[in-house]
Amino acid sequence: MELVYDLVLVLHFFGLASLLGGLMVQMSARDGRVVNMAMLHGALTQVVTGLAMVGMAEAISSLDKDIDHAKIGVKLLVALVVTVLCWINRRRPSIADGMFFALLGLTTANVVVAVFWR
Repeated sequence: MELVYDLVLVLHFFGLASLLGGLMVQMSARDGRVVNMAMLHGALTQVVTGLAMVGMAEAISSLDKDIDHAKIGVKLLVALVVTVLCWINRRRPSIADGMFFALLGLTTANVVVAVFWR
């Protein structure tokens, strides 16, 4: 089962790469920033795979994972906010700089929480 968990973790990293990559592409946009499909699909992938990893860690004792529920709650809340903001703004011709930097800041904050909260 550890192989399945590790594969879901890899997909979680792919979601992060897609979300951050989509944000980085928009950093240099001249005609106005947009929420591109890489950002939306990356955010959705992050939420789904994150929930799957927590569910597997809770349900499968052989994985020997100790879950910090407060950390997971914060990460889930931030990921849901990013996903909802991407979803709401996905069809707009451009988004405000404040919205763009909020998405970038929240995404970065989620990575910081994942790495430094022990």
